[in-house]
Amino acid sequence: MPTSPSAATTDVLLMLPVAVPLATAAAYLWPSRRPVTGWAGLVPPAVILATGAALAAVRHGPVTAHGRLLRADALTVWMLLVVGAVAASACAAGPAYLAGERRAGRADERDVRRYCVLVHLFLAAMSAAVLAGNLGVLWVAIEATTVMTAFLVGHRNTRTSVEAAWKYVVICSVGIALAFLGTVLIYYAARRAGIPESAALDWPTLAAHAHGLDPAVTRLGIGLIVLGFGAKAGLVPLHAWLPDAHSQAPAPVSALMSGVLLSVAFTAILRYKVIADAALGTGYLRLLLAVIALATLAPATGLLLGQRDYKRMLAYSSMEHMSLIALGSAVGTPLAAAAVLLHIAGHGLAKSVAFCSAGHILQLCRTSAIGRVRGLLARSPVPGAAFGLAVLALLGMPPFSLFASELAMVRAGFTAGMGWPVALALLLVLAAFAALALRTARMLLGPPPPAPGAPAGATRTGAVAAAPLVAGLLACALLGTTTGPLTGLLHDAAVLTGGR
Repeated sequence: MPTSPSAATTDVLLMLPVAVPLATAAAYLWPSRRPVTGWAGLVPPAVILATGAALAAVRHGPVTAHGRLLRADALTVWMLLVVGAVAASACAAGPAYLAGERRAGRADERDVRRYCVLVHLFLAAMSAAVLAGNLGVLWVAIEATTVMTAFLVGHRNTRTSVEAAWKYVVICSVGIALAFLGTVLIYYAARRAGIPESAALDWPTLAAHAHGLDPAVTRLGIGLIVLGFGAKAGLVPLHAWLPDAHSQAPAPVSALMSGVLLSVAFTAILRYKVIADAALGTGYLRLLLAVIALATLAPATGLLLGQRDYKRMLAYSSMEHMSLIALGSAVGTPLAAAAVLLHIAGHGLAKSVAFCSAGHILQLCRTSAIGRVRGLLARSPVPGAAFGLAVLALLGMPPFSLFASELAMVRAGFTAGMGWPVALALLLVLAAFAALALRTARMLLGPPPPAPGAPAGATRTGAVAAAPLVAGLLACALLGTTTGPLTGLLHDAAVLTGGR
């Protein structure tokens, strides 16, 4: 039987996913004649993964630390594992990507250091958001991710990247302001319900006493929170930053933003969903999430049909998958909740491989235009094959985990009486499927176009650069075959998010 760790052990364990990335960022800042190797960046993802594994092994119910500001439950552990796995893939791809940027003259040692510092501050902020037991800490951590990623989006310092960074900052700041106002309203409702000031933003306390919250205030607060954190998750109506930011950020950063940042932001909505369902009943948030999901899926599909840029294509695919996650959360049954969490993991792994391989393709072909990329499988077999397989995973093809999660969502939706929203979503997903498949096939197949000065024959990709791509695809396929030792954790996390 698992045992509960001591208070001192818990304090250390819950701080590690935040402290180690911060320490690694400080190491990159430390003035030294000999720069810190890029492979040091794999230490924080390994620590995040190890912490998640340790909490899954020793957890006996939720554990808290530092005055209940940090908390680890089944949802926390699941998200730590997802963040760690996607971060490991993205950070492992980082050195090869940065080496290519330096060879092309687009980065120097100072740029590399700044990139590494910001990436690890970004990981620390995401870990803090996942571990937050206090809703105020949750808001601060997600706001911190905006600050770090804004500089990363504009890392290449081109006109388009700087414009994308400013657009990202402005839109997400509006979203975060709405989430802040919603948090204040929930705090006000908690105080009116007699909850002490020290516990008015404590998530377990609010979940336990949600039935006593003022319905009118809670309804307004939850609506603002869904809109606010939904902006960070790439949901309508504050979604316009996503394609620009994801297409302009360095490839490993795009992998982190699409693979886990969107999901971390949506996890905040899942936390509030527990409070909303208890205070208002399941109907309010079910309707709100279903409407937002379909309103996000429709433009994402339309823009995918006319897309001519493969990085923006992947960004609109992220909107598509976040809308499916929102729709699955609206269904709210145990099967749907488990499918949502499995979808979060599968999407993160597949999208990290897709964006990292897209970075290799961009450095090879020097263009992100779909029409100017041909014969990738012949020209560069490893990135081309990885990109193609990652797109197949995103299309929900077996044996990848998105096949199982989407099938479960559809089944749960029809069983729960949400047949028409699920049917409409299926039609839109089929259109998106056709757009992604057609454009990817055009990039991968056929003879490569002649390129002046390019070496004849296929371009070889080293084992170091190929390893994170292969590992991400294998993990996604394995998760689609069996959840193995994660089955119990997945069930507990699904129950915690409101699946009954």
